[in-house]
Amino acid sequence: MNKKIFTLQEANDLLPYVREELSFLQKSKRSFYKMYQKREQIKKQQPVDEEALFSVECQLEFLELEAKMHVTQLIGKGIQVKDIDIGLFDFPAIIDGEEVLLCWREGEESITHYHGLREGFMGRKPIR
Repeated sequence: MNKKIFTLQEANDLLPYVREELSFLQKSKRSFYKMYQKREQIKKQQPVDEEALFSVECQLEFLELEAKMHVTQLIGKGIQVKDIDIGLFDFPAIIDGEEVLLCWREGEESITHYHGLREGFMGRKPIR
């Protein structure tokens, strides 16, 4: 499969979708953590309620599979998922003949920065 290269417009057009997916993934992560805590509480009980433990483990597995499916869909569109907690995504692009990553972080209205392939978030530069 060829790597998707985005124009700035194409990447910005995908931001509503990315925001929606990010919201889903952040909620899923919180739900997973709560369910994980519940599982740990059940495991501490004596005797362990095997039925409740099985149910919670099934729910954890479902949450994990569902989140992986959403991340896979993002990746399938060529979007790089960098950090769910802070909402960081990259979009491969070409600027001045060089392959770079258009960089978007949750809270930003549009994509206004990019960085080199090895620079990461700290190396962000404004798009001219």
